[in-house]
Formats: sequence, C-alpha cells, structure tokens
Amino acid sequence: MTSLLAEGLRAAGVDVTLFATLDSVTSGALDGVCPRGYADDPSLDGRVWEAMHVAHALGRSGEFDLVHSHLDWLPLAFAEHCRAPLLTTVHGFSGRGILPAYARARSAYVSISDADRAPELDYVATVHHGVELDAFPFDPVGGRRLVVFGRVHPDKGTHTAIEIARRSGMPLTICGIVQDERYFEEEIVPKIDGERVSFLGSVGPGTRGRILGGAAALLHPIAFDEPFGLSVVEAMACGTPVVAYRRGSMAEVVDPGVTGFLADSLDEAVTAVARIATIDRASCRAQAERRFSADRMVGSYLTIYREMLGQI
Repeated sequence: MTSLLAEGLRAAGVDVTLFATLDSVTSGALDGVCPRGYADDPSLDGRVWEAMHVAHALGRSGEFDLVHSHLDWLPLAFAEHCRAPLLTTVHGFSGRGILPAYARARSAYVSISDADRAPELDYVATVHHGVELDAFPFDPVGGRRLVVFGRVHPDKGTHTAIEIARRSGMPLTICGIVQDERYFEEEIVPKIDGERVSFLGSVGPGTRGRILGGAAALLHPIAFDEPFGLSVVEAMACGTPVVAYRRGSMAEVVDPGVTGFLADSLDEAVTAVARIATIDRASCRAQAERRFSADRMVGSYLTIYREMLGQI
C-alpha cells in the first residue's frame, strides 16, 4: 500500500521521499538506514533497526511539509520529535496494549475501514486500500475451483474454507504463508491431496492475478474482525466473486449480489457458494474499479494532505 501510494503521489506531481529499507524500489527519493528487510536477514535485529529507522526519519522531518507514517505505534512514541504535521494510517491494531501510544501522540489518524476504529481515537477519514488494477486482469469466465488466499492461521479460517469446499462439492486451492505451523500440520496437511485440496504456499505477484482470476470464487471465512482484507479486493478486481464471513470490514468491502455474498455460518457460506453463478463477473470488476483503484486511494490521501496543510 505504501509503495502504491508513493508511486501514485509521484505521478500526481508530489515530491515524495520514501523512508524504507535501502533495497526498496521507488520513483521518488529513497532514504533509510536498514539495508534490507529484517525478516529476510536473521542477522538484523528488527527492534534495533526499526528504532534507528524511526529516529532517522524523524530527524529529517523538518525538511518536509508533512510526514505520513505506516509503521504502527513506534513513531507515535516519539511524535513530539516530528517537526512537521504527522499523519498515521492505522493498519490494524496488534492489541489494545499499543493504544496509549496512539492516544498520547500528536498525530492525525486514518483508518483503513470504519470497522477497524478504536473509540478512544479521533480520525480524520477512512481510506480503503486500493489495488493496481493492471496487476489483476479481468477474467470473464473464471474456473471450477474455489480459492482461499492469505496466511494459513486459525484466524483466517483455512480449515473452514476446506469444509465449505467439501460441502459444496468443489475443489479448493490454498495460497499463503504458513503462520501457524502446528495448525497447518494438524488441521490442514491431512486434508491436502493435490486434487480436492491443493496447497501452493506463498504466491508472488506474477501468478497472483492468474490464480485469483481463474477461480470460481474466493472464500474468506475469517474467525476474527478483519481490518480490511486485501485479497478480497484483489479477487473482485479479477471479476471473481467473494464469499466472506460477516466480520470486521467485510460488510464495507463486499457488496452482496454484486461482488459476492456475506455469510454468518458455515451453512450460509455453502448456500452462497451455490449462488456464485448469479454474480456477473464484469459487474464485479467494474465495482472494484469504482471503489478500490489505487488512483482513488491516492486521491483520497491528497485531499487529506491538503486539508491538514490548510490548502482547502
């Protein structure tokens, strides 16, 4: 999201400096201290490098009209050292324990869904994520398989997706990183047979659109309050309808009967899968273009920037 925003702002003529790992790619100016993502390099202590990264960025903050943070709570703990107006996009809360950093900081806040707002905070706006539509080409036909996209974890309901597919009599493809190894080995692996249930692991951008577009529907039977659900929008952009549990942001993101269906139980999800042929895939794509394009997201943030700087 940060990359799409930075590139969109540059295309709109905004002077952008991206503070990120030094192997990042951007059309703007790049600055930072961490050579690469610490998740990719065990020799890097994430706590140390994140702190140094924040200190470096805030040390230069006086050079800019506005600082827009996407880095959770840590910059907020040092917000008094930011010498420009600070805007923070809250990409979900890891727990209520981080809220004091938000409540005390001198920052404006944007939520990524109305459902993911903390009542203790004031927000200037909700800005839904946008996607690069060209990366998710429209597939007017789809396929016969269901797909589930996201981290393999009980919260994401991977086991529930398998049961929905089984009851629907349709094969399922699972894509995503394994975040809970025990859950994966005990609940998922015994059901993978390569035919009724296939597991592809983490899928890169080169094949993501093809897999999503080639599906009959995306299953999203979440067991937690999803802050946004990016894979849901990516599927819609391909014309692939979504069957999601009605939790978190899903009621904001899915338009029933147009881009998919919402369910409150396993039985309702199975019934919804039986109705996916009633969704017009071209209308699904068109709705995604209207609501979730990267250009729309960039335009929303530009409006917020101008309001914060008193230009409107």
